[in-house]
Amino acid sequence: MRLQGKVAVITGAGSGMGLAMATLFAAEGARLVVGDWNGPRLEAAVAQIKACGGTIIGQQGNIAEQTTAEQLIDLAISTYEGLNILCNNAGVMDYMQGVGELSNDVWRRVLGINLDGPMFTSRRALQYMLTHGGGSIVNIASTAGLHGGAAGAAYTASKHALVGLTRNTAWMYAKKGIRCNAICPGATRTNIGDTMPPDRLDAEGAQRAGAFAALVPAYLEPTDIASLALFLASDESIHINGTIIPADGGWDAV
Repeated sequence: MRLQGKVAVITGAGSGMGLAMATLFAAEGARLVVGDWNGPRLEAAVAQIKACGGTIIGQQGNIAEQTTAEQLIDLAISTYEGLNILCNNAGVMDYMQGVGELSNDVWRRVLGINLDGPMFTSRRALQYMLTHGGGSIVNIASTAGLHGGAAGAAYTASKHALVGLTRNTAWMYAKKGIRCNAICPGATRTNIGDTMPPDRLDAEGAQRAGAFAALVPAYLEPTDIASLALFLASDESIHINGTIIPADGGWDAV
């Protein structure tokens, strides 16, 4: 049991990579607090993991809201009297708009969920971890956090910023028992595409992103990302800090 006795918070755990992480972490002995904006999906995820013997509670809400983000951390500490692992996984796509076509509402929504949320949860988690023996933060960034052609301006900026937040957090607290790493998944079979309504998609921007997507060498499963997150969350990676790991079948080698 690689996470026996550990307490973990995972955002965006109602489906996709977040659900895969929660399922694997629970099987490895972690006690979980999970969040998602979609109430029915979250309830189903919690029930599924409980049915397999996992220890888990869920909280529905929008991670872009500071109160919601902080409550997830507080819930873990109050329920399990500890916090060792934070996985910032929740995210949404933009509509493939370049800066010239980008609307304020899309910018604020994407940056709120993809960047503000991880900052809020990380800040609250650090306040506890720094006085309780440290911990591991795993951020789920994206190929769009390393390249400019994978998505629109909002998503790309949010994931580049998350990479920066990861590196700064790792450096600032490296001597205080805190580790912070990021995974940059490539093309992974999740339902994040549902956050891009076809009627709002920018056709020209999608075509430009499609030229980059055409170079995808492999499609990953959510469990592939969950396995890497487990390694980074566990003590097996005790000296890995500040790393930005592409998990994309070689896409980053383009």
